[in-house]
Amino acid sequence: MGDLAGGERKEAAAAPPAPAGGGADHLVVMVHGIVGSTEDWKFGAEQFDTYLQDKVIVHCSNSNMHKLTLDGIDVMGERLAQEVIEEVNRRPQIKKISFVAHSVGGLVARYAIGRLYKLPRQALENTPQSLSDNSRGDIYGLEAVNFITVASPHLGSRGNKQVPFLFGVTAIEKIACCVIHFIFRRTGKHLFLTDNDDGKPLLLQRMVDDCGDLQFISALQTFKRRVAYSNVRYDHIVGWRTSSIRGSSELPKWVDSTSKIYPHIVYEELSKAETLDQCADIAVLDKDNYTLEELLLRGLKRVSWEKVDVSFHNSKVRSAAHSVIQVKDPIVHSEGADVIQHIIDHFII
Repeated sequence: MGDLAGGERKEAAAAPPAPAGGGADHLVVMVHGIVGSTEDWKFGAEQFDTYLQDKVIVHCSNSNMHKLTLDGIDVMGERLAQEVIEEVNRRPQIKKISFVAHSVGGLVARYAIGRLYKLPRQALENTPQSLSDNSRGDIYGLEAVNFITVASPHLGSRGNKQVPFLFGVTAIEKIACCVIHFIFRRTGKHLFLTDNDDGKPLLLQRMVDDCGDLQFISALQTFKRRVAYSNVRYDHIVGWRTSSIRGSSELPKWVDSTSKIYPHIVYEELSKAETLDQCADIAVLDKDNYTLEELLLRGLKRVSWEKVDVSFHNSKVRSAAHSVIQVKDPIVHSEGADVIQHIIDHFII
C-alpha cells in the first residue's frame, strides 16, 4: 500500500493482479459528486473504454461514496489521494494520470492532487521554481495530462446565485449559510465558506495557493490542460460563475449551438494564466480590499483554463442539467452524451 507521507512512487510488493488494461499506461480517475457513487460515471467510463480502448485505464473512485461525501473536502481529498496511490502501485505500467470530476468531486480532486504533487528534484535541491517554469514536477511520479471538472463549484456555493435554487435572495442565502452544515455537515461548511479550522483561512481559500506541504496551485499547473465544463442555465445546484471560474462581468454572451456533433456546447474559450500584481500569497491577502470570490478567482486564474459552456435550455430534462451534463443516468440524462463525447474528443492521450 502507498503512503501519503512518502515522497516517491512506490511499487507494491505481492500486489494482486491488476484488471486487464492492455498496453494502456494512462490512468483516468473519475470522481463523483456529493452523496454519489461509482455508478454516476458508469456511462462516461464506458464511453472512454469504447473510444479510447487500449489507450487509457479508467478508474471510477470508490473511496468517498454516499454519506462519506459529507465528511469534508479535505478528508475526501486525503482518501482520494490514498486511493490513487493504491491504484498506481498495483499497476506498475502506469506513466500518466488524468482526472475527470463532477460537482464537488472537482474540489476533492483539486485537494488530492495537492497532496500527490511532487516537486522536480532540481527544485528540491535549489531554489523554488515559478509557475511558468517548464519543469513543473509530477503527480505521484506520473505525468499529469488532463484535469477536467464538470459543473464543479470552484468558487464555493455562497451568495449571489452560486446555488440557483436559492433564487439569489439574500435572506435565503444567509439562512442557507447558517443551516447548511446540518444537511451536508463539514462539506457544507467548506462549500458555503463558513469553516473555521483552528483559525486557519477558509479551506477553499487555501486551495488556490501552495499551502505548506499541500501544493495546490503548483499541482494544477503541472497538468498539460485544465478544463471547466459548466451549465449556463438550469443547473439548480451549481451556478455558471462558480463552475466556469468567472466573475459576473466575465460571463460571455452565447448563442444556440450549430454543431451536429456537440449540440449542447454553446461557447468555448481559453483563459490564459494571469500574474498577480503583487507576489503575495492568496491566503494572506487583505480581505478588506478583496471579496472572497475575488480572492478565489485571483488564485485560480494563476493557471490557464479551457472553459466549455453547456446549455440544455431546449431539453425536456433541462431542470436536471446538473446530472444531464454528466449523464448520471444513461436513459434519463442521455441528452448529455455529446458533452461526454466532447471530453473524449479533446482528451490528450
